[in-house]
Amino acid sequence: MWSGTPLFPENASTMASRVDHLYFFLVALTAFFSILIAGLIVFYAIKYRRRHPESVGGRIHGGLILEITWSVIPLIITMGIFVWGASVFFAMSRPPDETLNIYVVGKQWMWKFQHLDGQREINELHVPVGRPVKLIMTSEDVIHDVYIPAFRTKADVIPGRYSQIWFEPTRPGSYHLFCAEYCGTQHSGMIGQVVVMEQDDYQTWLSGGAQEGSLASAGQKLFADLACNTCHRPDAQGRGPVLENLFGKTVTLQPGGTVVVDEAYIRESIVNPAAKIAAGFQPIMPAFQGLVSEEDLLELIEYVKSLRTETPIGQTARPTAAGPAAGENTPANRPGARN
Repeated sequence: MWSGTPLFPENASTMASRVDHLYFFLVALTAFFSILIAGLIVFYAIKYRRRHPESVGGRIHGGLILEITWSVIPLIITMGIFVWGASVFFAMSRPPDETLNIYVVGKQWMWKFQHLDGQREINELHVPVGRPVKLIMTSEDVIHDVYIPAFRTKADVIPGRYSQIWFEPTRPGSYHLFCAEYCGTQHSGMIGQVVVMEQDDYQTWLSGGAQEGSLASAGQKLFADLACNTCHRPDAQGRGPVLENLFGKTVTLQPGGTVVVDEAYIRESIVNPAAKIAAGFQPIMPAFQGLVSEEDLLELIEYVKSLRTETPIGQTARPTAAGPAAGENTPANRPGARN
């Protein structure tokens, strides 16, 4: 009934009601015990007040049942809060299998959004109603924080790594987008809006934008411009393994350990290839730190992901007779490798 007020923003996502229910329960629980404890303090202060200057209070003996009661009841309440809060946390941190992926880059003092089909937006994000949306986020400079009150979703955006949040809008409209982490003198102006549209309207909006090609196609062009294809040949005859089926696989590192190839690992392999070197390969790939922008990195990552065919996630790459494993990550196998 207070929807739209600063303390009670609109409820516009599938997770918003779950967050609200937990929040109001905690507020009610806090109010109940605050009033109860304050009331008992006043009650006993009056009832057992000193009525004579020479009066001495009687000796009080503890009661086992009372001790157990005020220990067990708080334990049950706190464990209930923990289980409830953990269920909401895991639901918010685990996006569904099928999501609309959108890349987000924070920069002083703006939000840049990139759709997989090539659409780009600044300080405004268009999404369809009734479809889970996952934001894959990073920063070009300092720590920012994506906060969409109507969706009850919030996460730090950290330079040098990828974080993600997801939401599923339940009603069309325009909703505030804020940066919730102080990021400089114009932090208060780093705002935007999320425009939730009906499915048909969203498709119309997508088709009406500038046709710049998908992120994967832009990444393919950049991949060739950087001469990465001279080492990563599809016939496995180059100095580096081919990239098909790389994304999602588990590779072995030297001197030990393994890592799953995800967006964060591909990014690190481009900007700092010596950080994690695959077993059996030499650190010969040059670092591209400062040579490619965050937008370029997203394009290269999406291109590598587009080369993925039906391969079980988590499968360990193995060498083949033709050379190193097709999906194994090496200094030469990483996007952007040169001769």
